[in-house]
Amino acid sequence: MTDIQAPSDRELLIFKPKPSQPPPPATTGLIGWLRMNLFSSVSNTLLTVIGFYLIYLVASAVNHWGIELAVWNADTRRECLDQSPYGACWAGVFVWFNRFIYGRYPDLEQWRVSLTWVIFAAWMAPVWFPRVTSKVAIGLSAILIYPFLAGYFYLGGERNWFMEIMVSVAILSFVLCWAHVLLCLITGRGLGTTIISLSGYAGKHDKTHKYPIIAFGAVGFVIVYALISGWTLKEIGTNNWGGLFLTLVISGIGIAFALPAGIVLALGRRSKMPVIRVVCVAFIELLRSVPLITVLFMATTMFPLFLPEGLVFNKLASAIVAVCLFSAAYMAETVRGGLQAINKGQYEAAAAIGLGYWPMMALIIMPQALKLMIPNIVGSFIGLFKDTTLVSIIGLYDMLGMIKAVSQNPQWIGLHHEPLVTAAMIFFIGCFAMSKYSRHLEKKLGQGDRR
Repeated sequence: MTDIQAPSDRELLIFKPKPSQPPPPATTGLIGWLRMNLFSSVSNTLLTVIGFYLIYLVASAVNHWGIELAVWNADTRRECLDQSPYGACWAGVFVWFNRFIYGRYPDLEQWRVSLTWVIFAAWMAPVWFPRVTSKVAIGLSAILIYPFLAGYFYLGGERNWFMEIMVSVAILSFVLCWAHVLLCLITGRGLGTTIISLSGYAGKHDKTHKYPIIAFGAVGFVIVYALISGWTLKEIGTNNWGGLFLTLVISGIGIAFALPAGIVLALGRRSKMPVIRVVCVAFIELLRSVPLITVLFMATTMFPLFLPEGLVFNKLASAIVAVCLFSAAYMAETVRGGLQAINKGQYEAAAAIGLGYWPMMALIIMPQALKLMIPNIVGSFIGLFKDTTLVSIIGLYDMLGMIKAVSQNPQWIGLHHEPLVTAAMIFFIGCFAMSKYSRHLEKKLGQGDRR
């Protein structure tokens, strides 16, 4: 056996790694951030100076027109021009702002619209509470049941037996939702667990736990039904709906319908059944090949011509159906893009553990696909929120329609810029809020981090 010789100092020097260069000094604080991002080179410094100068010009012009020379109190457009012919006339915006929000909805009944917005916010708020359980059930109840309550508050009038039941179910669901939330925050146990414990079924078989919950729900439904049986609201026709209220109704229903319908269409387009695949492909390509305004005109103008005589569809309902179908077609392609991004190994792994098609899609494939497509999905929602302004062309007075109506009023004729600026700010707030929440979801689910 040969002896192993220790390496010499010369050999050690050969293999000795070179010392690393000292890292550059860290740029900390505001000065360091400005130097790194805005003044890192001569060209960047020049562009920064030019950019700040342009921002200064725009900001000073807006300030001069919208604040310094603006008129805040006036009764007519003529008074605004007499006081300041070159300044903004915000007095007209203040006078019409209520119409921008509620349209032609009667003033004494506008509390109904505001109350439904408060109820929806309160219904969805528990989804963001950390200690609350059953968040999926709360969200689904808000999406599937809340519209019946909101629809009756908006329309009013006499209720048929179906609306009587659904309004009672909606009120009961809202009450039970908040009872569940309070129990989770105070005791740490949900409403269902509390009912089972108080009824004495906690020690019995799990299959029997549903009986006290069903009995509790049935008793609550009877109580609510009896309380609202003689309660009615004044009927308000859809021709009086308008403003931001109408915009939120159309876009909200379209958004709530687009995602589930888009998922179904995307799965149908990828189906191995020829009939289902052809029908879904034809629907998607037909709706995506024409602009939304064409679909709205077909739904409100052409489609009624093919109906039997005496059968009349509400214009607002026709517009909502058109928006829902149009948005579903675009959402289907977004979801299909997410499905194609999933590795084939995920499908094979799901099949290997014995999952069928629908469990595989619901538990493994679809959650990953939707998580990948969060920016695209929210982008479609933002586009739909803005595209609802097209309904003003078919005679519906949404917020853009009410903005146009200001300039046609004899007292405020010619008032164009200020209402449009107000509408732009409202749309910006709505779109920016959706964008920020999208970013929050990406970070929370780990899709927005750098790899």
